Amino acid sequence: MRLDLKIFVGVACLLLVRNVLAQDTDETDAPEANPGRPTVSTPATLTPVGYLQFENGLVYAAQSPEFTSRTGINQVTKLTVSSRLQALSLTEPLVHSRSDGDVQDQNHVGEVFLGVQGVVLPGEGMRPTVSVSYIHRLYASPAPEVDIGTFHQSAIVLVSGDVLGFHFDLNGVATEQGDSGVRRAQFGQTLSVSHPVGRFTVSGEIWHFSQPLTGGNAVGNLWAASYPVRKNLVLDAGFDHGLTSTSTQWEGFAGFTYLLPHRLWKGHGLR
Repeated sequence: MRLDLKIFVGVACLLLVRNVLAQDTDETDAPEANPGRPTVSTPATLTPVGYLQFENGLVYAAQSPEFTSRTGINQVTKLTVSSRLQALSLTEPLVHSRSDGDVQDQNHVGEVFLGVQGVVLPGEGMRPTVSVSYIHRLYASPAPEVDIGTFHQSAIVLVSGDVLGFHFDLNGVATEQGDSGVRRAQFGQTLSVSHPVGRFTVSGEIWHFSQPLTGGNAVGNLWAASYPVRKNLVLDAGFDHGLTSTSTQWEGFAGFTYLLPHRLWKGHGLR
């Protein structure tokens, strides 16, 4: 990545975090954020009803079949409209990449997805929360993808719970991938386990996704730490290491989750 782009991205991220920190919010009244990042696994539990939650981050990846290096800014917006239903959007506003044979670095707008997530079985005590989600792609980007690839649509079964002081998020994923008119089913499994260490939360994850268009398998191991600056603002950072030859070998990431402290509507929301 060119130095000027690095400086621009760094300054933009610092200004955004500074503005969030500078907001005059009564922390005792602020709802608690429910981050879905930085792990591959998504929690089965939803965000607070009626509040917008933003999950933003920067990901640098290196040594992958489609590129030598890739930097992307990702953004996820979530809005829970009832205790069992959540709408979400996933975007990548900027992807900067370099591949073998490129005369110069490439810059593209990343892909855009919309989806919903619904709770099938609310958790209580030792019983985990079980949810399902559906995500559909609205815009396909020419930017190179990491080892998992991209998809036209996906369905996910999500399970989250707590056991012996550890929190876990388990996902089973089925997607539809395509290339040059050929479409194939992709299957993935992810398991994230986290535990508080002081005010930090440390997460470890193992994940696997088939690569139906190339006949391979992507497997990785992720480690991350998060820190709650406020109940509604959580910072995170970590890395992921690919374990197969067709996996993206290294990814480093940092970002934050911010839940707007103002409810969009009064009352208890839809039921």
